[in-house]
Amino acid sequence: MDFLVSDGRVDRHGDIADKRTTGGWKAAPFIIMNEAVERVAYIAIAMNMTRYLVSEMHLTIPDSATHVTNWIGSSYVLTLLGAFLADAYFGRFKTILVFSFIYAVGMFMLTTSASFDTFRPRKHKEASQFQMTFLLGALGLVALGTGGIKPCVSSFGADQFDEGDEKEVQKKYSFFNWFFFAINIGALLGTTLLVYIQEKLGWSWGFGIPTITTFLSIFVLAIGINHYRFQKPMGSPFTRFLQVIVASVKNHRRGVVVKKETQLYEVETTQSDIIGARKLQRTLQYRFLDKAAVVTPKTKINDRWSVCTVTQVEEFKSILKILPVWATTIALSICLGQMSTFFISQSNIMNRKLGNFEIPTSSVTTFAAINGLILVPIYEQLFIPVLRKLTGHQCGITSLQRMGVGLFIGTIAMGSAAFVEKKRREEYPHLHSMSVFWLLPQFFLIGSAEVFTYVGQLEFFYDEVTDGTKSISSAMFLCESGIGNWLSTALVKIVILTTGGQEQGWLRNDLNKSKLDWFYWIVAVINAINFLVYLMVATIYKGKESVIARFDNIDESNEDHHIQP
Repeated sequence: MDFLVSDGRVDRHGDIADKRTTGGWKAAPFIIMNEAVERVAYIAIAMNMTRYLVSEMHLTIPDSATHVTNWIGSSYVLTLLGAFLADAYFGRFKTILVFSFIYAVGMFMLTTSASFDTFRPRKHKEASQFQMTFLLGALGLVALGTGGIKPCVSSFGADQFDEGDEKEVQKKYSFFNWFFFAINIGALLGTTLLVYIQEKLGWSWGFGIPTITTFLSIFVLAIGINHYRFQKPMGSPFTRFLQVIVASVKNHRRGVVVKKETQLYEVETTQSDIIGARKLQRTLQYRFLDKAAVVTPKTKINDRWSVCTVTQVEEFKSILKILPVWATTIALSICLGQMSTFFISQSNIMNRKLGNFEIPTSSVTTFAAINGLILVPIYEQLFIPVLRKLTGHQCGITSLQRMGVGLFIGTIAMGSAAFVEKKRREEYPHLHSMSVFWLLPQFFLIGSAEVFTYVGQLEFFYDEVTDGTKSISSAMFLCESGIGNWLSTALVKIVILTTGGQEQGWLRNDLNKSKLDWFYWIVAVINAINFLVYLMVATIYKGKESVIARFDNIDESNEDHHIQP
């Protein structure tokens, strides 16, 4: 029936979802609002944590920076765990709810750490092992909660749009744009209102209010339950991937050779044997893996460790295909990692006066958030319609092109940051002599880079994989942020060790005696080289070719399609 979705998603009662009452923009606003409210909490913590570690826990600036980048890195790498649990066992909605409560417990512990003297060192004293352990434990729970939530929210939102309905597919791309818009709304509130509250009322309020917004995000998501479409868990994708590898190696050892005309094994039912996943046609990339779908005299048809279906093989191929693109978009996250660390530390020793008002240190990241809020509506309402007419692509430009634009801008951003920091150092020794608004270009450029790259990644990593791997794919691109932050940590440590340590090197506790601009140039060169590699990868990338398989020309009573080498 026309009013039922074509992709097999169900409503809360387990029945095939009805387009008239579920999904689309009836459901999406709850998910977008949930993301905005949750981001208020996360961004407020991320942008304040370096200052908290320096001012309250009495750590050095480089040590604080590495703690923050390690924490942010862990938050995003843990998305692989959240994605696995969502795809294999719980589904996206339940995974978001469970990990949201874990997140809330971590936020409560963080507020406790900031509220009681027992959990903070005295003035001019180093933090005790207990105090640091409690704080890092709180941050660990927040990281775990983030890891469970992040890969599921964007995919759950995209699930609300039927891929078999052309009108809904077009609306899905708009959802990705407005989803990123919501992230920037959360970032704006987190870096203005909550930072201002922290400055005026103290760290207890600064962390306490985000704790409340965390619980609010759970409530917002829950009230939309009647309107959601749900993707049933499909079992462990990692197990299926391993089965393809094992079966292909087994058949390779048996001397199996797959030729172009070789027909491969597929179940004869309408749907694939992966729960809730549609059948896929064979593609010609990574043909070695096709050996996993060849039936030999020793094959047990019902044993997926011996023979896999074409759909299962193609599922694994779809993940392998996106790995080069994934690898060449990591470098931008090194740039983004500077926003919550060294950019903040720079602003702390600059003139933040705006008339009679002094901008809170952590609020300077508002420059990037505002940029995102401006660019998304302009791009959505003005540029996409024009680009759509010029290119014929429903998104205006492809997701690969959008990511390329973002990577290029990110390189320029770090060059700008290096020029500004050199000028700031030369204006010293007059403390606070340089206006913080000199940082506006690097924040503006970083924000622009994130707009193009992040939305392009949302589209690419959702569209280019199969039904059973969408959460895993979303986790992969989120994982980039984690790896990028870890690489930033490693880069900071390498620079410190090779340039004379924290006393004499480029990165010292006193930025006025450091050579931070040289560090920024290193990041810029890394991103420039990465951009060139990305161009090569994007040029040779072949888009998604898999479609629902049709076996109309195969005589189902004939066993010849189970090849006997």
